[in-house]
This record gives sequence, structure tokens and C-alpha cells, in this order.
Amino acid sequence: MIMQSAMFLAVHHDCGPMDKSAGTGPKSEEKREKMKRTLLKDWKTRLSYFLQNSSSPGKPKTGKKSKQQTFIKPSPEEAQLWAEAFDELLASKYGLAAFRAFLKSEFCEENIEFWLACEDFKKTKSPQKLSSKARKIYTDFIEKEAPKEINLDFQTKTLIAQNIQEATSGCFTTAQKRVYSLMENNSYPRFLESEFYQDLCRKPQITAEPHAT
Repeated sequence: MIMQSAMFLAVHHDCGPMDKSAGTGPKSEEKREKMKRTLLKDWKTRLSYFLQNSSSPGKPKTGKKSKQQTFIKPSPEEAQLWAEAFDELLASKYGLAAFRAFLKSEFCEENIEFWLACEDFKKTKSPQKLSSKARKIYTDFIEKEAPKEINLDFQTKTLIAQNIQEATSGCFTTAQKRVYSLMENNSYPRFLESEFYQDLCRKPQITAEPHAT
């Protein structure tokens, strides 16, 4: 499974900010800085692996043009656009992949996976496929103890259960809006504050060559 190394992280904040009550003083500060550097290094490694493998589940076919998606690292100016609006981040292939990796590090990647599943669902034209996809989304994300259960109130879940009996493209509209809002107001600001994102926005330092005398 992609990026299982995320389980190494001692991050137990349920999509919330990290616990800062680990003590004060020089030693505690040094320990936190060391942990931060380790997390950032591991985060970058996992993101790199995710970008390379997220669109190529199988072995590439030889003799044919590869349809594998490629992710090009954005320029600092492009990365800075992601801070203007959540939609700007989601519209970027690299940004979306980076955000998914970030959510994995916070153990709440089910939110973006549900949102993406809904986006795909809305594009489905065949009534038969619409019905089968609706049931899959419900069993994967909505029903009680679903493998990727998202945080929805009982009333919304009940409404979805009724709607998928005669599935339409609007079955998950309310739930998708709530999950979008949750990500926009919680995970997205933390992503923008993350060292990884800040690193993407930094322009490389140009060092002048010393002149010979």
C-alpha cells in the first residue's frame, strides 16, 4: 500500500494540530526541532514515492507509449498560487498529490479520497455505472464502520442511504460540500503552514562567484 511508512509517525491528533504540551526548555525545544526535521525529511520521501507511483499501479507496458502521468515540480511562483484559494491547490496535479500526501501524514486521507470519488461520480453518464459507483462510495466512505469512513452526521448518512436507492449525480452533493469545507477550513491552512509547502515557495538562493584578484 502506498506510503505505509506514514504509520511510523507518532502523530496522534486526528487531523488536528500536533500536541505542543511535550514540555518546555532548551532540551524540549531541541527535541521538537529534531523531530520536525525528521518529519519533513520523511514527508518529502513519501511524497516523492507517492508522485512516482500514484498513477502507475501496474508495470509499464513495453513497446507502447506510456500513459503514465508525470508530475513536474512547480516553480515557487506556481506553488504560491495555491495559497490564493483551495481550488487553486486542487486544480494542480502536483498540488493535489502533495495535499493527499499531507493528509496521509495526518491520517485523514479519506477526506480527499471521498471528494475525488464524488468528482468522478458526477461525471458518470451510464445509469448502471452510476448505481454501482454510488453503492461503492457508500460502502467505502459512508456506512457505519466503513473502511474509509468520513465524519458525517447521522441525518446526512441516512439521506444518502435513501438517495442511492435510485442513484442520481447529486446523491453525495451535501456530503461532498461538507467534506470540502472541512478540508478548506482545517487541513488546507495547516498544509500552507507546513515546512514542505514553505520549502516549495522558497526561491533558490543565488550565490555570487568570488572574483579572482
